[in-house]
Amino acid sequence: MIPRALHVVNEGLAFLLELGALFALGRWGFHTGSGVVVHVLLGLGAPLLAAVAWGLFAAPKARVVVPLAGVLIVKFLVFGAATAGLYAVGRHGIAIAFGAVAAVNMVIATLDRRALMHQRWTTTTP
Repeated sequence: MIPRALHVVNEGLAFLLELGALFALGRWGFHTGSGVVVHVLLGLGAPLLAAVAWGLFAAPKARVVVPLAGVLIVKFLVFGAATAGLYAVGRHGIAIAFGAVAAVNMVIATLDRRALMHQRWTTTTP
């Protein structure tokens, strides 16, 4: 398992990345397409769709329990879409930095989760 301090920092960073992804998706939506209606639908719809998917499958208290691979797919799709959205609206440097930080955060969180699952498995089996 990773050190407790790193776990806490990584979890805080994950929350900030999730908020950043919603913001990035909203920014992309409000700058994509033509017409006010399309801007509003995409600007509100993209973050809403991401938030619903996250809450259903990727949140710590997700409504639907899926294997770790499913959680990672949802996180990859949300963070990937946010990164692509930032890049599409011309925020290339921020997009690259966001994507890189999100990837490192996901790797650390995955290693931490797998170690915790392994620890629970080895302490409960005879």
